[in-house]
Amino acid sequence: MKTAMQIIMAFTGTVAFSILFNVPKKYYFFCGLTGSVGWSVYLIINHYFHNSILATFIASMILTAMSRILSVKCKASTTLFLLCGIFTLVPGAGIYYMAYYIFINAGHEAMLKGIESIKIALAISLGIGVAYSIPAKVFGWEQESEVWNENISKERVAVL
Repeated sequence: MKTAMQIIMAFTGTVAFSILFNVPKKYYFFCGLTGSVGWSVYLIINHYFHNSILATFIASMILTAMSRILSVKCKASTTLFLLCGIFTLVPGAGIYYMAYYIFINAGHEAMLKGIESIKIALAISLGIGVAYSIPAKVFGWEQESEVWNENISKERVAVL
């Protein structure tokens, strides 16, 4: 029951962040779904392996892949779903506690929380990077980007 409530709250929090981020209303559900799937993957991996860094890395890879799939299906930018969905994985509490420990002059605890927050941030970055290294055609992207099309690039150079 506690896990189900966390997933529902992840969905709700992601939709609330989408509203603050000024996402069009038709994408609220998909943003919430992305955030709740990312948090679900995090909970599952963390439950079995007891490693929050690994769980964050895998969850951010899945979340990024899902964002890329939704961007093709919804004909929207990947960052629209990724920025809102990653909200559930960002180590905000760790950064808060690090600052708190600094203010109460508990340097050792502050350092531990700071290092943990940096590890989680790096895990998120690496997870996104790994998921973006997968070719776009895997996610259903059918047309070739104009940037890589030689004919269009030559035409643009000729115009300039």
